[in-house]
Amino acid sequence: QVQLVESGGGLVQAGNSLRLSCAASGRTLSSYAMGWFRQAPGKERVFVAAISRSGGQTYYVDSVRGRFTISRDNARNTVHLQMDSLKPEDTAVYFCAAKSTSYTFPYSRGNEYDYWGQGTQVTVSS
Repeated sequence: QVQLVESGGGLVQAGNSLRLSCAASGRTLSSYAMGWFRQAPGKERVFVAAISRSGGQTYYVDSVRGRFTISRDNARNTVHLQMDSLKPEDTAVYFCAAKSTSYTFPYSRGNEYDYWGQGTQVTVSS
């Protein structure tokens, strides 16, 4: 069992940055691949970024590649999403997710993940 809590969301102007954090409790994150997803108002939840258990492999949706960076700090049991050059289209509730596995899997598929946080709101104004 693992519990995930997101933080760091807020309201910013386009072009600015935010750093989201996902803190875990119950178990260490070192055994989990981690992902970030987001859901905009009236839209379905979509994949944003993922990182392997070791942190050696990262994956991004094309719309955020080059602007967002996912990282993990297993010693502190946290995962981060650094979001730079934010655009109004990035406005959404951002969710952290964990997948307990030692095998490769399709990181962009939300139904592959075992645990989810409650989300943190990110609003980008123009």
